[in-house]
Amino acid sequence: MSGHFRYCPQCATALAERVEQEDGGPKSRLRCPACGWTHWNNPTPVLAAIVEVDGRVLLARNAAWTHRMFALITGFMEAGETPEEGIAREIAEETNLVADELKLVGVHEFLRMNQVIITYHARCHGEVKLSPELVEYKMYAPEDIKCWRAGTGLALADWLRGRGIEPEFVDIPRPASPSAD
Repeated sequence: MSGHFRYCPQCATALAERVEQEDGGPKSRLRCPACGWTHWNNPTPVLAAIVEVDGRVLLARNAAWTHRMFALITGFMEAGETPEEGIAREIAEETNLVADELKLVGVHEFLRMNQVIITYHARCHGEVKLSPELVEYKMYAPEDIKCWRAGTGLALADWLRGRGIEPEFVDIPRPASPSAD
């Protein structure tokens, strides 16, 4: 299940995996045996942007990534903001660009991370200045973009198809395994 919660946030009792009857039938979840609190482990909404500046798409590389993969601008939606406000904020925070126009591309699952990704196409203007979270960016003609087979890569593929471009898919590089010597 989820490793995020080990103790009940209401009474501090250790949580236990328990099966209980729910609307959809029996469901196993982390539950508090003392007060009955349930860890629902619902997916987290994540916002993503296909950032377009002067007809080219900005893809950026996260500072924490060990491989040279470039991806969409993403971030978590915050309480009290709409998805549109959230992605405009993320674009400004991470790239210094201003979103002039936002259009919903789609909503995709990212099961491995327990996330739901809400992707927008964002026409933007300004001078790119990356946040410390990002170390590098590249600008691509839409027809030169290659998509990955999960999450935001699927959204990018949908956007390309909407522009009459059949996407080309690539595999995400795996971290190198430690050597035996």
